[in-house]
Amino acid sequence: MTEFHTPGTLPPTNGYSHVASVAPGSRLVWTSGQVPLAADGTPAPAGDWEAQTRLTMRNVGAALEAAGATWDDVFKLTIYVVDTSALPAVRKVRDEFVNVERPPTSSLVQVAGLFRPDLLIEVEAVAAVPSDRPPASADPSYR
Repeated sequence: MTEFHTPGTLPPTNGYSHVASVAPGSRLVWTSGQVPLAADGTPAPAGDWEAQTRLTMRNVGAALEAAGATWDDVFKLTIYVVDTSALPAVRKVRDEFVNVERPPTSSLVQVAGLFRPDLLIEVEAVAAVPSDRPPASADPSYR
């Protein structure tokens, strides 16, 4: 099991942990950056931070599931946004997916733009899966 810590020697957090310790023998899963595009390539509505964040987080969840991981296994998130003023909307939606009692460590990075100008957010996740849970090898895309 992953342990999360926010030591009193560091500043208070808002929805993330400062430190995560992964149990020995865990299987690590990394996702590539996921963006607000549906499986058929349809984007979430332009300019809609909540819709774009929700679709992005669903895509992260689908990537995790393909490797036999869940949101409860995530110990690190990296969030790229084109505007930090939308952080309250991003946090609100993020909290629909992560365990707010044991929030993952996180980094938020403001970028000048993503690979398409209509995209506002990209999210990467790292998860630690218990060693007794096999990968989701039934998925033909998992190799």
